Amino acid sequence: MNIFVAFAIFITIAALASYINYKFIKLPSTIGLMVIGLAMSLGIIGLSALGVNFKTPIEELLNGIDFGESLMHGMLSFLLFAGAIKININDLAKQKFVVATLATGGVILTTFIVGTALYYILPLFELSFAYIYCLIFGALIAPTDPVAVLALIKTIKVPKSLETKIAGESLFNDGVGVVVFTVLVGIAVGSGEVNAGNIIMLFVEEAVGGVVFGIGIGFLAFKMLQGVDDYAVEILLTLALVCGGYALASQLHTSGPIAIVVAGLLIGNYGRRLAMSETTRMHLDQFWELIDEILNAILFVWIGMEVLILTFTTDYLIIGLIAIPLTLGARYISVWSAISALKFRRQFTRNATIILTWGGLRGGISIALALSLSAGAARDLIVSITYVVVIFSILVQGLTIKSLVQKKIQ
Repeated sequence: MNIFVAFAIFITIAALASYINYKFIKLPSTIGLMVIGLAMSLGIIGLSALGVNFKTPIEELLNGIDFGESLMHGMLSFLLFAGAIKININDLAKQKFVVATLATGGVILTTFIVGTALYYILPLFELSFAYIYCLIFGALIAPTDPVAVLALIKTIKVPKSLETKIAGESLFNDGVGVVVFTVLVGIAVGSGEVNAGNIIMLFVEEAVGGVVFGIGIGFLAFKMLQGVDDYAVEILLTLALVCGGYALASQLHTSGPIAIVVAGLLIGNYGRRLAMSETTRMHLDQFWELIDEILNAILFVWIGMEVLILTFTTDYLIIGLIAIPLTLGARYISVWSAISALKFRRQFTRNATIILTWGGLRGGISIALALSLSAGAARDLIVSITYVVVIFSILVQGLTIKSLVQKKIQ
């Protein structure tokens, strides 16, 4: 299908879903849009059972566009930049140890807890997969999703320090999660020699390299912005930074997500303050807010509609339901461990462990990573249970986090 036609269909569906949610359902935007996407999918399935075949053309549309590729190498860079430019770098610096611990050690610990537990759960359903594939599921479900989390933060009021922890972790841990996922997939498919040295080098290349590269492209964009006083040109420069920077990072085998987050922090703080007029700041904020809202609308409707092309069995659904408390339990342990290790040097908000656990939403990135796996039984299982966890995370956690925060912080 022509890419313009596919985009036109998605933007039309997203616009109609946004209208319906705003006028009638009145849920938080991302949650409402995904609910509508799910309702559409279930409605199409129901109509197909009655002989009205809307399912085939929609399946062709969804199969014709690679969700993982579209998100990881298209939409994600824009969404990360739009989120990063809103983060106060001074607030983030105060929480750097917490964010770094959660984004690295927390992801790795969750990966092994979830993967190991899943390995022993599967035989109960007469399923058996290599331990490495269980760890792969742990790696893709471990990081919180910055898109879902940042959209959630807009709807709730939490102490500034806690908001920075949640947002900062979500912006950085997806990059770490992708590195861990990549290492484990490499082990699973036997691509090249895998040892401790190679793993450390890959982490340095991807994560540390992403930080360094992000500083470099962010500084270059900053210097160019200083020499211009035209908001249209300056917004175009930020677009080039996001598109070109992400693409170049991929070619250099460094983490594009981490690079764009770092560049976004530089532009959002120093660039806005030292290289832009008030007029440019206003237009820049409005432009990236609009980009954020449009792409979020498309993404969450898309997530809801993806159910049409997933393989579900009763066992897969039950395992997915078991994976929900498993993932939350692993998240709680990783957050508790990080806070316990750092509480001697800083104060934490009351009930921070519970709030960080419940507020750690999974979203499109987990689904995209699952869909990137090679076809096979392991992929079908991983995609199905990932989808169940993500739907629960966005719908249940997303809808209840506000009341939980109000109850636990009082």
